[in-house]
Amino acid sequence: MYLSKQGKRTVIAEMNMIPLIDISLILLIIFMVITPSLVQSQIKVNLPAADSGAKGTDNNVVKVQISARGEFAVDGRKTQYKELEMELTRKMSKSAEKTLLVEADKSVPVEKVVDVLDLAKRLGAGKTGIAVTDREKK
Repeated sequence: MYLSKQGKRTVIAEMNMIPLIDISLILLIIFMVITPSLVQSQIKVNLPAADSGAKGTDNNVVKVQISARGEFAVDGRKTQYKELEMELTRKMSKSAEKTLLVEADKSVPVEKVVDVLDLAKRLGAGKTGIAVTDREKK
């Protein structure tokens, strides 16, 4: 495109930034929508059913998941059983009053669940609980 100034023709060398900004904002929105699903659990856990249960809040909750194959995950990050204490120590130290929620597959031996709950109490967890699904939904 040319512009004439007093009879002289010069080139306009401005880049239009609007399309670049539009694409950047669309990508930002896409990543904001996809991220929560990526952060969700990396292991599959089939929770046991119960007739009664209290709805918990997600504030200051550390979730420990135990799969049927014996895999452990702390807040969605896979970990080994021998590293579980170190991982829980790191997670529990960020807040004085943390709640630990164990999401164990229904085929997991009770002994593993009790070990995790015992470890959480030793590390100073304020409250502990076991996640269940509502029996009516099954």
